[in-house]
Amino acid sequence: MSKQELTRRYLFFIAGLYVNSLGISLITKAELGTSPISSIPYTLSIGFPLSLGMFTLFYSLLLIVIQLVILGRRFPRQFWLQLPVSLGFSLFIDLSMVSLWFLSPESYPVKLICLLVGCLVLGVGVFMEMAASVVMLPGECTIKAISSTWNKDFGKTKVAVDLTMALSAAALGFFLYGALTGVREGTLISALLVGLIARWINQHLGSRAQALLSTGASASPVV
Repeated sequence: MSKQELTRRYLFFIAGLYVNSLGISLITKAELGTSPISSIPYTLSIGFPLSLGMFTLFYSLLLIVIQLVILGRRFPRQFWLQLPVSLGFSLFIDLSMVSLWFLSPESYPVKLICLLVGCLVLGVGVFMEMAASVVMLPGECTIKAISSTWNKDFGKTKVAVDLTMALSAAALGFFLYGALTGVREGTLISALLVGLIARWINQHLGSRAQALLSTGASASPVV
């Protein structure tokens, strides 16, 4: 892979990272629950002074520690790139939340529209992240660590991990606030829709994205 192609892929990944954060912020602003990967940081941010981005950073570091425990010496060197990526992603989330300061839907239909738009944006971001094929966020790296260590299907492992995160966030909400906080129907909707949207985009635009990112060589879709 040439330096030019690698540069294009990293720039595409960074752009996808911001789109990712924007989608999470839109879903969060809908106040119908956030995405499974953000459910624990969001639940904590409700009752504590730190921002969603800061809790996302701490949670990402915890996931990296979990990967180290699972993989041990098999921890890939490129997985260390999660550290700067996690910092950038957390900053992007806080930036997105601030830039959407004006968004505060009150009626349920408007909240639902905001949620669906957020799922669409997040799906685009996930597609961009995977199409770049250079780095993964800690959530995906953790799923890959689990699936590779115990020879499990990546997709099924992702569903199990997402469910575990959502249930953990729900239990955390009951423990901290005495009520179901941060996890609602929007969490389930985003868990179901985002992956489908990312795959649909890849089916229709994946080959074009690879052609643009590569150095003229025809590449197969990533997802």
